Amino acid sequence: MTRTFDMPMRVRFAHCDPAGIVYFPQYLVMTNMLVEDWFDNALGIGYARMISQRRVGLPIVKLNCDFSRPSRMGERVTLSLAVDSVGQRSIRIDIVCHCDGEVRFRAKQVLVTTSLDDGKSIDIPGDIAHAIEQFAPGTSRTLQEETRS
Repeated sequence: MTRTFDMPMRVRFAHCDPAGIVYFPQYLVMTNMLVEDWFDNALGIGYARMISQRRVGLPIVKLNCDFSRPSRMGERVTLSLAVDSVGQRSIRIDIVCHCDGEVRFRAKQVLVTTSLDDGKSIDIPGDIAHAIEQFAPGTSRTLQEETRS
């Protein structure tokens, strides 16, 4: 069974358009917050340190979004992250935003590890790959094989 990382949050005024509905680009801000908290709280990899000291970036290179229902200011939603697959340099994740059992938003993202010094893709660092294994059952063999190449 796939393990998920869940992040409850309140929809704030800053997330919304004048109608009080989440303005769709704000969902991407929320998903980035989710990834940062996943690294910090579940993987034990300090996201800020990864960026500022290790100089490892994790940009979205592919994105597919489905907007099902509006979320409104003041609602408490939960964003859930699941790892779909892990490659040598990429992580495919599925994100669902839901409220009271109703799906509001879904996203499929491909994140690629990059050097922030030259902007080129790099292999996922070993400690990060190892930490992600707990969220991606069955990928540890793939990770080991790919990192040997």
